[in-house]
Amino acid sequence: MEQILAFAADHYLMSILWVVLLIALIVSYVQAATSNVKALTPQQATLEVNRNDGVFVDTRSVDEFRKGHIHGSVNLPAERIRKNDTAALEKYKSAPIVVVCATGMTAKSVSQELTKAGYENVALLQGGISAWKGASFPLVNK
Repeated sequence: MEQILAFAADHYLMSILWVVLLIALIVSYVQAATSNVKALTPQQATLEVNRNDGVFVDTRSVDEFRKGHIHGSVNLPAERIRKNDTAALEKYKSAPIVVVCATGMTAKSVSQELTKAGYENVALLQGGISAWKGASFPLVNK
């Protein structure tokens, strides 16, 4: 124990950084565990949408969507969802909705916005389109 305290005293910046990273890790783990939005792998997302007549909602820009998207997905940019312009999704109010972005980073906040707007079964594609491509799943290029 004395060695740990001596190390912390000698290398206080590194010790503070370690504590901050540990706290950040704990906070992110707790947030993920208590979140009402599920993160699905490409395989799980496909099963969820196909079995329960759900939809993929692609939140990328129109240009990115045209370069390649999941077959049957609805393009609804994140800005429109944040402005509560979700009329295109009204028929999916109780159906599974899987939110897709480029890498999975912005899908979480968009998923939470949809949940607040009253959509019952919202999930996100873990890793986004990058994970979809990594799993060798097809994309439509139109």
